[in-house]
Amino acid sequence: MEDFEVKCSGSKIYFKNREDAAHKLIEILPIEKMRLEDWTVVASSFGGFSIAKIIAKKLDAQFKILFTEKVLAPNNEECEIAIVTESEEVVIHEELARSFDLSLDFIYSKSKYVYESMILNKLSKFRSGERIKDIKDKNILLVDEGLNTGLTMMACIKTAINLGAKSVSVAIPILPNASIQTIESIADDLYYVESLDHFISINYYYNELEEVTFEDIKNIKDK
Repeated sequence: MEDFEVKCSGSKIYFKNREDAAHKLIEILPIEKMRLEDWTVVASSFGGFSIAKIIAKKLDAQFKILFTEKVLAPNNEECEIAIVTESEEVVIHEELARSFDLSLDFIYSKSKYVYESMILNKLSKFRSGERIKDIKDKNILLVDEGLNTGLTMMACIKTAINLGAKSVSVAIPILPNASIQTIESIADDLYYVESLDHFISINYYYNELEEVTFEDIKNIKDK
């Protein structure tokens, strides 16, 4: 075990930082086999962007980000009831929606507001307003720093499929065991370093996991 892999508040730290997580993912990915095909590595969040860039470099592949935003429950800014992507794909957490007694009309209306007020603004600044492209007939590797609920990743998988990807695989440093079957049910392949029964939160398993802002990913892209 490396020095940083210690117990912290009852949780084990598996990764020093995002760079370390990226290299641990590279160790389990079939890199040589993947290099025989054309891949595009896509980050499903700001936090996954630097990891995606490292993996893309190893694969000699393009890398991109798929913009998403959370749709939050009324009067509860900690609870995401849906995810909307830049292609206007909406994935709903059905159990939470029922528990809050929210109609589909309400959720889709709020998703549209989030898309127009937040995602379009990012697209304007990051890609001059263009949605993600060059997905059709490509092998897509979706990458993130970890999964909590898995809702964002599900939305990204469905988006890539609907945009005509040849295949959609997922690479994740760490995730809850409960998410594995859900991801595997729609992704072609799932690669992960660690999976846990009692998952707390992504940041518990990294020694360093600084917040990544929109300005940060613009800087990472240009380096």
